Amino acid sequence: MTRSTDKLTRRQAARLMAGAGLGMLGAGCTRSASSLMDDYATVSQANTEPVAGLDSSQLMELRQAGLDRRVSGFISRHWSDYFPSLNNGAILVDTQARALHYWSEDGGRYKIYPTSVPLTPELTRTGRTQVVQKRVGPDWRPTPNMLKRNPDLPTYVGPGPENPLGTHALYLSWQYYRIHGTNDTRKIGRKSSNGCIGLYNEDIAELFGWASVGTQVLLV
Repeated sequence: MTRSTDKLTRRQAARLMAGAGLGMLGAGCTRSASSLMDDYATVSQANTEPVAGLDSSQLMELRQAGLDRRVSGFISRHWSDYFPSLNNGAILVDTQARALHYWSEDGGRYKIYPTSVPLTPELTRTGRTQVVQKRVGPDWRPTPNMLKRNPDLPTYVGPGPENPLGTHALYLSWQYYRIHGTNDTRKIGRKSSNGCIGLYNEDIAELFGWASVGTQVLLV
């Protein structure tokens, strides 16, 4: 017999909420890549202990509630408040709300996605840029500053389940900055990156199909 979510102890509920929206790392990840990135570049709040008496639907409800709590930016915006036009489409990243807004060039498509954002203000860059390259199956290299902070990071990770950039990446005109997917879904809705903006792989795949080289990008 299962117990309802309102019967959880406060500690159990808090721990589940802290682990909200968690996903498993890709199978076969090695210590040289994904797990090192997890230690270094994410705020790991995984709940690894099961909560007795809850079925899968109740767990999903709690986790979704936690994601909703972490992502407060699902409030629609109007493009004209941020861009002079919709030439080539427009992407607004609200780093405080941890949400990405996309408008198509004709204004007929508007989408909002939950994101991960940089860990600290020092790692956060704001202002105007644009998409300069698109890549399916991107490879990854740490920046010089990342290697200074952690020399144990791998110097190269190819496409695949260990790659911190996930399945797709939009490269921005700022060096080292990307809007990309992630194979670690714990990052979404959190301050968890070294500067880039992360989306669920299914979301970046959708955005990748709509955005083009030249799409305007504004981070606020």
